Amino acid sequence: MVKTPLDNLLTRLIDEGQDTQLLWQLALLGVAAALAWMARRFVKRYPIDPQSALSAGREGLCRLVFPLVMMLAVLVMRALAELWLPTTHLLNLAVPLLLALVLVRIVVYALRYVFHSSEALKAWERTAAWLIWGAFALHVTGLLPRIQGAMDALSFQSGSYRFSLGLLLQAAGVIVAATIVALALARLVETRLMRIPQMNLSLRMALAKAARTLFLILAVLVALPAVGIDLTVLSVFGGALGVGIGFGLQKIASNYISGFIILLDRSVRIGDLVTVDNKYGEVSQINTRYTLLKGLDGTETIVPNETMISQTVINHSLSKPNVRITLPVQVSYDTDLEQAEALMLEAAHDQPRVICDEAGNLPKVFLKEFADNGVLLELGVWIRDAGEGQNNLRSDINWAIWRRFKAAGIEIPFPQRVVHMASIGPQNAKNH
Repeated sequence: MVKTPLDNLLTRLIDEGQDTQLLWQLALLGVAAALAWMARRFVKRYPIDPQSALSAGREGLCRLVFPLVMMLAVLVMRALAELWLPTTHLLNLAVPLLLALVLVRIVVYALRYVFHSSEALKAWERTAAWLIWGAFALHVTGLLPRIQGAMDALSFQSGSYRFSLGLLLQAAGVIVAATIVALALARLVETRLMRIPQMNLSLRMALAKAARTLFLILAVLVALPAVGIDLTVLSVFGGALGVGIGFGLQKIASNYISGFIILLDRSVRIGDLVTVDNKYGEVSQINTRYTLLKGLDGTETIVPNETMISQTVINHSLSKPNVRITLPVQVSYDTDLEQAEALMLEAAHDQPRVICDEAGNLPKVFLKEFADNGVLLELGVWIRDAGEGQNNLRSDINWAIWRRFKAAGIEIPFPQRVVHMASIGPQNAKNH
């Protein structure tokens, strides 16, 4: 193995520490920093419409513009300084330093833009920063070329292709970077789609998920050839993946495809009230693998998308958001039923959530049954906002009915038995 010569930028800089050339380079760095500072102030003051697509990257651009402009200025000034200065070791050291700073800020902002803030995300940010600064330290000390040579020496042959540790690490880095870029583009497309109120929400969600899948596939197809890996070597892996989907991953594939079907046919939409597999709730999310139902008691149920396709789903708000609520009330047989009916309808009309302006959905009282203890009546009302809960409305109407019945003297019976005592005749009395 040929040893790579050690090129240490720090020792070069120390050697010229007493040279006037260092003062010139410091002056050039000051000019570059001033230009970068002015560029940053211009970007911060430049007005951008919050609804514009440029607003999504404004925060990242404000953090990135200073080191990026300064690095570009240093590159230009280094090229000019080489015309009259024999050495530019300080400028040579400043370029990778600024490049490392640019990369760290790009990676951190991209991760924060793509993923939600969490402790795991902070750990990934620290890991990325340490890797970038570690590569910078190895570069300025001259150890990076030697480490690259050692990793290239660790290799193996697969058919006509030669894979080395360095190539695999490079491929992993390029794929991760391409994936982050793809997710960022998908997030940008999703943000733009969600700002189109004229388009159906389910269609917007379907397009956003399709864009994410397309960007991820393109990221892999672009990243692998970029590091010299021919896509034909993935044919074996593709065949194995197909067999795996056919056996072990068929449920995952089925849920994934079912998610797109749900979003496209719009039989279940975000905000609908549905009952599936004896679970009732509001559809709060339609994800790639599952649909999330939020119950009225705050509980959340994860329903696989395949279940939403293969089983019967009761959509309470598919064509209209109206939901019917029934309230059974029992009164005694001595009650004036017309008066009880009027009081129950009055209690329903007093509730602002009850629909009273649609001819087919007006409150109505039904005589359900002549029961053992009394007459069973049923009050039926319709509401448009079932997502606000039903039990609270039931309670309000029942309280109103109770107050009106009590004021009118209408009795709500309780279980009772009437016993008739047979009279004892003279013959029976002698026997006793």
